[in-house]
Amino acid sequence: MKFREKTGKKYLARNINKKFREQLTLGQRVADKVASFGGSWPFIIIFMISLFLWMIYQTIIAHNKGFDPYPYILLNLILSCLAAMQAPIIMMSQNRQVQKDRLQADHDYEINLKAELEIEHIQEELDSMKENQDLKIIKNLEEIKSLLAQIN
Repeated sequence: MKFREKTGKKYLARNINKKFREQLTLGQRVADKVASFGGSWPFIIIFMISLFLWMIYQTIIAHNKGFDPYPYILLNLILSCLAAMQAPIIMMSQNRQVQKDRLQADHDYEINLKAELEIEHIQEELDSMKENQDLKIIKNLEEIKSLLAQIN
């Protein structure tokens, strides 16, 4: 109990993820969701199906006379725009993840430091108890020795 009074903190445990999520802006939450979906298998599958449907429609159904005939210049423009927008969004999300990891590392350090100090305090208490126990044993042995001397 003395240690807790000295540090002024009772507990260090807290949920870093909850605190971090509460501080996110709307744009940051949207960026995280876009990055999460953009790096998933459902996105890749939907994207590939969409590309194939686009090419099939333009080449076979519209007989290369549709709104984007081969070599699909509009499709290339859309893909370039998608990549240009998706890359910075994913980078923003990754930067936030790095910040969150840094907060978690700092929090872990604080907990480890507190644990180390508490272990040190417990060790001091154990050493003190051992010393007191040793003194009591020595005192009891001296009493026994004096009693034996009186008997003899």
